[in-house]
Amino acid sequence: MPENLGMEEDTELVYRTMLSHPDAGIDQIRELTRLPEADLKDQLARLSELALVRPAADDPGRMHAVAPRIGMKVLLAERQAELAAAQQQLEKARYAAEKIIAEFSQVQDSGNGEIEKLFHLDEIRDRIRLLCADVREEVMAFTPDGAQTAENMDAAKPQDADLLGRGVRMRTLYLDSLRNNPPTIAYANWLAEKGGQVRTVPSLPIRMLIMDRTTALIPVTRDDSATGAVVLRGDGILAALCGLFEATWERAVPLDSCKVQERDDRGLVPAEAEVLRLLAKGHTDEYIAKRVGVSSRTVRRIAADLMEKLDARSRFQAGARAALRGWITFDDTASTM
Repeated sequence: MPENLGMEEDTELVYRTMLSHPDAGIDQIRELTRLPEADLKDQLARLSELALVRPAADDPGRMHAVAPRIGMKVLLAERQAELAAAQQQLEKARYAAEKIIAEFSQVQDSGNGEIEKLFHLDEIRDRIRLLCADVREEVMAFTPDGAQTAENMDAAKPQDADLLGRGVRMRTLYLDSLRNNPPTIAYANWLAEKGGQVRTVPSLPIRMLIMDRTTALIPVTRDDSATGAVVLRGDGILAALCGLFEATWERAVPLDSCKVQERDDRGLVPAEAEVLRLLAKGHTDEYIAKRVGVSSRTVRRIAADLMEKLDARSRFQAGARAALRGWITFDDTASTM
């Protein structure tokens, strides 16, 4: 799609028109595209920024469209650089947020209103209801749990319907592994009909709920929210957590998209790439299974497939060969908290 290359629909229209009519002047291009003069100038400026047009060698007053074979290579190289930078930023945000989570998940109430400990599941649920009642603009959620039942989804609908009915923006991130779970798909479609947005990613660090970018709620224990939770406030803490959410949201895939199964330049689908990243950090099959939302058996199968791809006889050898091929970096192998 043109937007994936940094081009809007009108930008692509002007570029295609110039390719089809290489001798056309500005007036003729305007007639062919039926764009207002100001809009045409804006699109030409955008094409110039993308290095897809330049002044003609024989007539500096006329713009020349660069051949797609050359121009697309430049655009793809730029996009690859942008994606690499975005991935690096995501890893930094992930590290900062997980550090905050590790530091504050075991604390008691600080007494200053910025950190509050909730001890029981009923207390957590009541606080979520109160926080949702006060939400004015936005709710962001990490939902790394396994498959949800239809009953659980139906129980959440009244509160979500109230939020969406009040014009609150709702963005929810699930795991890719839930794409084959009918209740989740049905619930996501219902949310979309009401105005909510749902995307999926290969893994999520922890369950998290952020309201209006001023209050966050995370569990004390990564794997069991019933053991207690922490309510966090404060500009520094929320900035890091919101940064983690936004970075993860940007690389996530809308639930109704099939792109999640596309293979990257290593020949890996997102789940395989995430398992490789977590294996490189030395995590156990059980830990990875919870992060990715699959069974330990599935993790072992993926690990075996990765070893086969890398022609390795052991996981250690697979990690070494992945590093040599540039499939994983120093950041991938750094230990987590």
